[in-house]
Amino acid sequence: MLKDKTYLVTGGSRGIGRAAVMALWQAGANVAFTYRNNHDAAEELCAQAQGAENKLLAIQANAEELDKAKETVAQVKQAFGTLDGIVINAGITRDKPLFMMDETEWDDIMNTNLKGTYNYAKAVVYDFMKQRSGRIICVSSISGLMGVAGQTNYSAAKSAQIGFVRSLSKEISKFGITVNAVAPGFIETDMWRDMDEKERDRAVKQIPAGRIGSAEEVSHAICFLMSPQSSYITGNVLVVDGGLSS
Repeated sequence: MLKDKTYLVTGGSRGIGRAAVMALWQAGANVAFTYRNNHDAAEELCAQAQGAENKLLAIQANAEELDKAKETVAQVKQAFGTLDGIVINAGITRDKPLFMMDETEWDDIMNTNLKGTYNYAKAVVYDFMKQRSGRIICVSSISGLMGVAGQTNYSAAKSAQIGFVRSLSKEISKFGITVNAVAPGFIETDMWRDMDEKERDRAVKQIPAGRIGSAEEVSHAICFLMSPQSSYITGNVLVVDGGLSS
């Protein structure tokens, strides 16, 4: 379905990013992904593509610097000759009640989750406009739709990300580019496993589906938004949360 396409996934060595990398690659695309420190996981992921026609490429890069984002995009285009879409996924959490939250814990979230969105969208948007095609997908969160106690920083960044998607879609959809967000709920990732057991139990009780989701289920939504079947969908948020925010 995505054969001969090339995609970039930021924060692709673990969690939802890793699942997105594998799903896009298994659909036939060449996939580059960034990682910050998890070199062993990045190497292990790339090893799965050995001998395959389509390739995986790992690039060590942060999300906070525009110049690094531009450099990363240039590396992808040098390796594969083109870039058809990007999944802006790199993100962190610094959960804490606001009255206890340090300024650095606010700034870290904004610099990675929100400034990182600007950096990578900025790095691809002009070339997408020139080629009159492209897919931009931001991995947001239901925290940006409904708010979560202890996540004023994260919820603010993810809500702003959704506003970014909706505004950018109005600017560039006329160039054949779609811009959408995926908003996962509670997903079985490191973030979920780091939660206190009592918090996890409370969370599951709130989910109408009665369970948490998998990273693979989010990756299916990402693949759909990358596919030709989604060509008339832009400026939207695809929620993957088992009904939690309904």
